[in-house]
Amino acid sequence: MTSPTPNVKNFGLNDDILDELEASLSADRLGKYLTATGGDRAEAVRLYTWNTAVSAAFYGPLQALEIALRNAMNRELARVYGPAWYDSAKAGLDSGCLARVDQTKQGLRKDKYPEDAPHVIASLSFGFWVSLLGRGGVIDRKTETKANYEMTLWRPALRHAFPHATNITRKKVHQPLDYLRTFRNRIAHHEPIFTRHLEKDYLRILETAAWIAPHKRAWIEAHSRVPEILETPPDDDNLKF
Repeated sequence: MTSPTPNVKNFGLNDDILDELEASLSADRLGKYLTATGGDRAEAVRLYTWNTAVSAAFYGPLQALEIALRNAMNRELARVYGPAWYDSAKAGLDSGCLARVDQTKQGLRKDKYPEDAPHVIASLSFGFWVSLLGRGGVIDRKTETKANYEMTLWRPALRHAFPHATNITRKKVHQPLDYLRTFRNRIAHHEPIFTRHLEKDYLRILETAAWIAPHKRAWIEAHSRVPEILETPPDDDNLKF
């Protein structure tokens, strides 16, 4: 016989519910929340719920930033090196990036999608785009030839992807975006983010989006639930995710 479903409008956390939730979440996962709440299981579950809600709220702004970044960078690289710039030797992509492009093409072939530029571009990860703003790694391991993204990507193309930033450099763009890449990955892997300075994370998203398109920042702010969730205490039993 199955247990009755608690009233979602007044969800109580009795011992039976806490036992089942702890088993389904795993002791290791819930352990981080138990540590934060001094071993109080009910408070740990509430904190886990809040962490889930705030992670879900961040998904939209991060998605908006990723798409804006991808489209802006692709536009400028295509202007200089052509639509399939990722295949151009002149772009000087390092071995790591070339491997990611190859994996992307393999995935498209496997799923029977065209290997044209629109599909390749749409399938490349956020981490790939952020890596193009780094220094560049090894191109040829035999000769130890290294990429120079400052000269092949940033100066001729990528600096133009951030037209609304002042006194911008490749390093100044790469640092916050790489930080947001790790933040995004923590959310994607369902990790705790409640110990982070989430207000600053949100501001970084807004600032970098504004470098690309100020109206995109305004659009994110108009629709984002992040401020609302950040103002909601974890012990609010009406919290929804």
